[in-house]
Amino acid sequence: MLKTSRAAEHVPFVNTERDCGILRSVFADSEFVRVPLRGCKDLVAKLPAGPKIWVDAGIDGLDRWPVEDKYKQYLEAFSDSDRVADPVFREKPDAAAVRRFVNCVLDACATVRPTWLSIPQLPMTADSTRNRINRELASATRQWAANSRFAGRLVLPVVFTHQSQVNLKTARTPKVTLVTQCYNLAGAHGAWVVDSSLMDQEGSRPLEQTRFPGLINLHQELLGCLPTDAFVIAGPYWGMNMVLWARGLIRYPAMGLGNYYQYHLPGSRLQQGKSRVALGSLKRWVVVSQSFQAWLTAALKVIPASDPAHLEFAELLTRFSTLLRGTNREQVARVYKAWFGSLVAVPAAGRALAMYQQLSSAYVLGKSLPELPKDEGSARRPERVAQQLMLACL
Repeated sequence: MLKTSRAAEHVPFVNTERDCGILRSVFADSEFVRVPLRGCKDLVAKLPAGPKIWVDAGIDGLDRWPVEDKYKQYLEAFSDSDRVADPVFREKPDAAAVRRFVNCVLDACATVRPTWLSIPQLPMTADSTRNRINRELASATRQWAANSRFAGRLVLPVVFTHQSQVNLKTARTPKVTLVTQCYNLAGAHGAWVVDSSLMDQEGSRPLEQTRFPGLINLHQELLGCLPTDAFVIAGPYWGMNMVLWARGLIRYPAMGLGNYYQYHLPGSRLQQGKSRVALGSLKRWVVVSQSFQAWLTAALKVIPASDPAHLEFAELLTRFSTLLRGTNREQVARVYKAWFGSLVAVPAAGRALAMYQQLSSAYVLGKSLPELPKDEGSARRPERVAQQLMLACL
């Protein structure tokens, strides 16, 4: 019996033409794919035929000002965007101005006929200063959908920007209340939830002590407040999106395409990323460097030849000169997709345990290996990423 619908339960985030190529070669079976409104028509033309389209206008980039120049120019095309960007206006928003802004944004999104459409929302803050503007944006979206007879589904973005908004229940409770209000006001069908400050491979102690438990609790609380037919997308992260999915707390894990396993708000100035390669046996990625080449050589002396990890590491070492050239995104995407596929093959009720067992095996392997190069920072111990994610599975 085919399980194509199960295999497609992931949502890649496409931002560039390069992403489209990796999507076509690795994630073409996706049920949905998320594309930004900015540059959307060019990207949509390069997508595979199968996935349905989710368009997001990137209004969460208004979290901070000033923003990157091209993003600012993009925003200027929308009526009253300067007012929505004004913190004073946000606290006492004019409903008519908000409607003009929302109508302009969503009319632009609708031109590509998406199946899913993001409701314009600003990211969460520590206080309540954005509550009114987000409720107004949600209400205006419902009115636009009715007037335009939009036949697709509306997705409520829930973007957290600091761990203090997620870690403790006292901070989460008012946020969950706001999410529920905006969901109902907009007539939403689903929610996309992400902590943009979370790098779940960094290996720091707060991840296992507070951040992962806080994120899990947040999704449990949202599950109890949203309608039973609501779908929830989480991420992109490296592992916590799959933990939440395996535990049945979300419907779709959002996924990077060989890079960006952390969400970055539109308009933010990104530093040049380091070239990385995925280690499937350890359920993590690492920075590619000459020091990593030496580490692979040392690791192969420890791992038995009969262990699948030996073959994986030997193959990486054989083509190390290619890895150094930085053309590794497809390798990362393929390893990541294979990891997800191994969990899809497990009945839903057993996925959390299966993921725990996979990570436990990675932990045991990592414990036997030498420390990784200093590029890995707090995650220099090879087993560190698997250890922290493992504890979050059950």
